[in-house]
Amino acid sequence: MSEELNDNLIPEQNGSDGMENQETAATETPAVQEESVAETVEETVAETVEATVEEAVTESPVPDTEVEAPLAEETPVETEVLSGEEADTPSAAITEQEAAVNAIADVNAEESEDETLKGRHDIPMQDYDTLSMEQLVNALEELVNVDHVMSVREHVEELRKSFMSKFHHFIDEKRDEFHAENPDTTEDFHYDFPLKKRFDSLYTKYRDLKNNHFKSLQNALKSNLEKREALVEELKNVVANSTGNIAQALKQLNDIRERWKNAGPIPKDKYNHVWNNYHFHLENFYDVLHLDREARDLEFKHNLEQKQRIIARVEELLDEADINKAFRELQDLHRIWKEDIGPVSKDVREELWEKFSELTKKMHDKRESLAESFRHRETENLQKKQEIIAQLEQLATEKVDAHQLWVNQIAKVEALRNAFFATGKVPAEVNEATWAAFKNAVRNFNSLKNSFYKEIKRDQSDNLSRKQALVEKAKALKDSEDFEGTTAVMKQIQDEWKTIGHVPRKFSDALWKEFKEACNSYFERLKDSKKEENAVEMEAFNKKKAYLEQLRSFELVGDHKTDLDAIKAHIEAWKGLGKVPFNRRHIEGKFNKILDALFEKLSASKKEGEMNRFTSKLDAFAGDDSRKLDNEKLFIMRKIDEVQHEIFQLENNIQFFQNSKNNPIVNEVKKSIERHKEELLTWKDKLKHINALIKQNKESAE
Repeated sequence: MSEELNDNLIPEQNGSDGMENQETAATETPAVQEESVAETVEETVAETVEATVEEAVTESPVPDTEVEAPLAEETPVETEVLSGEEADTPSAAITEQEAAVNAIADVNAEESEDETLKGRHDIPMQDYDTLSMEQLVNALEELVNVDHVMSVREHVEELRKSFMSKFHHFIDEKRDEFHAENPDTTEDFHYDFPLKKRFDSLYTKYRDLKNNHFKSLQNALKSNLEKREALVEELKNVVANSTGNIAQALKQLNDIRERWKNAGPIPKDKYNHVWNNYHFHLENFYDVLHLDREARDLEFKHNLEQKQRIIARVEELLDEADINKAFRELQDLHRIWKEDIGPVSKDVREELWEKFSELTKKMHDKRESLAESFRHRETENLQKKQEIIAQLEQLATEKVDAHQLWVNQIAKVEALRNAFFATGKVPAEVNEATWAAFKNAVRNFNSLKNSFYKEIKRDQSDNLSRKQALVEKAKALKDSEDFEGTTAVMKQIQDEWKTIGHVPRKFSDALWKEFKEACNSYFERLKDSKKEENAVEMEAFNKKKAYLEQLRSFELVGDHKTDLDAIKAHIEAWKGLGKVPFNRRHIEGKFNKILDALFEKLSASKKEGEMNRFTSKLDAFAGDDSRKLDNEKLFIMRKIDEVQHEIFQLENNIQFFQNSKNNPIVNEVKKSIERHKEELLTWKDKLKHINALIKQNKESAE
């Protein structure tokens, strides 16, 4: 279709044939006709210049009398609408239809200045507010590597806004955390964020590419503007200075049109103005000069067909589902209508342009409807973000007093933050206020959280001092050789460590490592010492085992003193063999059984034998925990109480039989009382003996 629309070259015409078909007055000579035409142009332009003369002077180097404002009766409607200069005059009331056309004209002017801008339509505009900072940097890296830097300009700037908003919010939070953890510091806050450095590097690369592009474009635009203004001047001279040689004029026109096509881009603020000048003089070429009617009609017909095809295509575009795609093609059709296709006959010129403008308005309305749906979505996003902010504000008022509860609160805030960033854009007029409310809500929550952790930090500081003291104590005891006394202290230190709460994280690992090494060092030494003791104890066990076999064959000689001395000698010998391992203590029981049997055989009093067995039993406790002696003492004291109670009961019972003589029951009770009193004396002797032994052990320990 573009090839058909661009095929607007004027057919070659013979100069004489053209002159024959001109509608001229019979009395006018060609010279007079040429003069009148030139005068008509100058006079008509002068009449229409008054309203726009000042603007024309500021916009173009063309003299006042050559202002490009079209003639009222000869200018096509589209020229009036597209001309930014005329639209700015007080008398030009811009309708919605004109506004739609002007919007397209402005975009085309921008893209004509820099053709690389057209590529921006091929890159989808993302909702950058929904991306994380890392995703934004990755997206920026892709955009910077696009060949035409200006095609990504809008994308990069939108991306940059989103990244900087998120970055400033992130830094604000880190600053609040820093001051909360270091309330008394005079150090300036600094946070090293590699992702920001990467972003800055990529954005600097983009900015350098853009600046280089502008530099290379600037001189070309200025040069091309001068070329086009010269072509306008040349075209005007062709119209004004024609001497009736139509063929020569057409040849000059075709040459000018060809050079116009290849003149290159010009500044966008000059685009519509320069084009209007050019088109105005092009129409004058056909309308003011009396050209060959047949050639003119062929040209008008050809241009009409192309413009009708454009109108038909726009009607098809109204049914296109992709409105943005259809609108971009409409822009291209406007560019072709304006730049590539010449004028049509005056009798259809206004009607044709009006229809094209009306279709443009319909497409513009569809696009506005789409934009309205986006605005509606932004309004919905605003409502969602306001709900998120309200939840954050509520969390900023809820005071909790436990670390785990704060962990839960922090998780809720993080989820709300992510939801806020993922929600998307809000209307531009409330964007700053919404963002400020969000930051304020998060900052209030952080202040509440930080106040709690300040208290925690004070407690942790106290805990740190206590644990440091335990570390020093453990280090002082780790090389102690007094295993019996030190072991209990080391266990007490470990138990106390467990009761102390958390310390600041930056000290926690190092402090625990020191404490653990000190404790492990001591208990490793204790373990090694027990290995040595176990070897000695096993040797004592083996000796006692052999001695036990030897004792089994021992026989009493019948002499009480000799046998008692022999038994005592065996007891001393057994004690001299040493301590046996704990799990081999059963051998002590076997030895005591043999002693019991020997004492039974021994013709000694029961009390003496029992005391000897008791002494032997206590000797077996030597070197053991003092708790066994204490337990034995408690047992004896209970037995004394029991025997005393029994004696008291028997003596009380015998009172009922005082008047009875030779009563066998009374005699038996009396014997029982005597036996219990002897037993009581034995238990008291045992108590004296064990008290003396306990006292001796304490004195030895001191």
